[in-house]
Amino acid sequence: MPRAYNQSCPIARTLDIVGDRWTLLIVRDLFLGRTRFKQFLASSPGLPTKLLSDRLQKLEQQGVIERSVYSQHPLRAEYRLTEEGHSLAPVIQAIVDWGLEHCFQGEPEVRDAIASAVGGVMAAQGFPPSAPTD
Repeated sequence: MPRAYNQSCPIARTLDIVGDRWTLLIVRDLFLGRTRFKQFLASSPGLPTKLLSDRLQKLEQQGVIERSVYSQHPLRAEYRLTEEGHSLAPVIQAIVDWGLEHCFQGEPEVRDAIASAVGGVMAAQGFPPSAPTD
């Protein structure tokens, strides 16, 4: 596990929870409706299974997600954002907005398709639409 920043700074303390590699992508997937281990792996090629297990456990310990076992044999669980996890929505939206504005230069069709898909997901969760990126 990466070391904590151990600082009296809200940014550093937030990064202690969601700043590890892959963690925000797992949170993204939860906002997109993915709830199962295999869905997270399929969504993020290259994510090692042990690392995914570690990140899910850390998010659960921090109160960002909750785990619900739906099968004992074999053991299978689903993961959902808690109220605290849902409160990350504006942060995720801000990152999406920044990425759409700055990371898709010369790819307006891709940017627009992503913006439309993300906007629909966020709207379904009660968040207002983002400002246009043009």
